[in-house]
Parts: sequence; structure tokens; C-alpha cells
Amino acid sequence: MTAVLRILWFWLAAGALAPAVAQDKPVDDTMPMMATGIILPRMDAAAGRQLFAAKGCVLCHSVNGVGGADAPPMDAEYMEPMMNPFDFAAGMWRGSEAMVALQREELGAPIELTGQDLADIIAFVHDAGEQKRFTEADIPAPISALMMKMDGGE
Repeated sequence: MTAVLRILWFWLAAGALAPAVAQDKPVDDTMPMMATGIILPRMDAAAGRQLFAAKGCVLCHSVNGVGGADAPPMDAEYMEPMMNPFDFAAGMWRGSEAMVALQREELGAPIELTGQDLADIIAFVHDAGEQKRFTEADIPAPISALMMKMDGGE
């Protein structure tokens, strides 16, 4: 087994499959399944819009001019027109060390994301139409207060 396959197997076993087993979530029969038994979640950009704000992504990333400036903006216009969601996740993985450090500093702990959360956020950052709906009103009060504090306000 090559090193790449070992890493992929470990990631699937430890990260992708464990949460579904640990949370005893039923498999959604509407999800497409590949011959290998891997299911692909539906991607809901509207749910992703809410998660982008509620999970705190908006603290560092902006969309539609709303959000932080400490990390690259996530506007659809900056995304590849066709993207494999696993490539997006791989990009997050490459930046994970810095993101987790900032999350610990600003939020007190790393952001917890399920596979469905990540699928929905990826859908949102690639959907220009849904992004046009994103405003400061989407940001929950605790996240908004934290944003103000980060900007030097109280």
C-alpha cells in the first residue's frame, strides 16, 4: 500500500467514518452511493450560509463584503468555476494548523464541523446567488460581538 493510500485510509477510518458511527446517525438513503460504499452528502448552499456565520468562519473570512479580513475572502468569484469538494477540503487541511490556532485564540476551541456541515459550507462558498443573500443579519449575536471585539470595539 502506498503512503498516499495509507494516509487516505487513515483519514477515512479516523475522521470521515468515525463521526457517523460515534453519533449513531442513520445513513440518508437519498445520498448517492459509490460502489465502494462511500456516500456523498447533498450540498445545501442556504444551510451553508447559516453555518458560515454560526460556526465562526466569518470571523476571518468574508463573503459579499461581510466578515473578517484576516484570511482570504470566500466569494464565489474567487473560486474555481468547477471544483472537486475534496480539493476544497484538502486546502482547508493545508491551512488547518493556522486556522485551529486562531480558533483556539478567538473562539476558545477549534470549530467542530460534521461532513454535512462542510458539504454545505463548500456549497455556499461556490454559490454566487446564495452569497448575495448573505448580510450581517445572518451573523448570530455572539459571533457578531466577537467580531466587534476583534475589530477593537467592545
